[in-house]
Amino acid sequence: MLGTLAGVLTGLVALLHLYFLVLEMFLWTKPLGLKVFRNTPEKAEASRVLAANQGLYNGFLAAGLAWSLWLGAAGRDIQLFFLGCVIVAGAYGAYSVSRRILWVQAAPAAVAMGLLLAA
Repeated sequence: MLGTLAGVLTGLVALLHLYFLVLEMFLWTKPLGLKVFRNTPEKAEASRVLAANQGLYNGFLAAGLAWSLWLGAAGRDIQLFFLGCVIVAGAYGAYSVSRRILWVQAAPAAVAMGLLLAA
C-alpha cells in the first residue's frame, strides 16, 4: 500500500517537473509563464535562455523519476536518488528564489521519499 502510494506521488512529482519544463522552456515569456513566475515581460525576455536551461534540467528530473517507476521494484534506489535531487533543488530554490518552491517542489518529493522508505 505505501509503496503504491509512493509510486503514485513520485509519478505526480515527475508530471510536475514536466510542467516546469514546459513553463520554463516554452511559456517563460507568455502570459501563463509571466503569471506563474511573477515576472515582467522585460525580465522574462532577459532571462529566457537561463529559464530554458533550467527547464531542461527539470526535464531530466522528470525522466529519471519516470525511469525509476518503469523499472518497478528494481528502480527503488534510482527513485530515491531522483527524489533526493528534487528535494535539494527545491530547498535551494526556496532559499535563493522563493519559499513557495519548498511547498511546490520539495515537499511532495519529500513525502514520496518518506512513503518509499516506509514501504
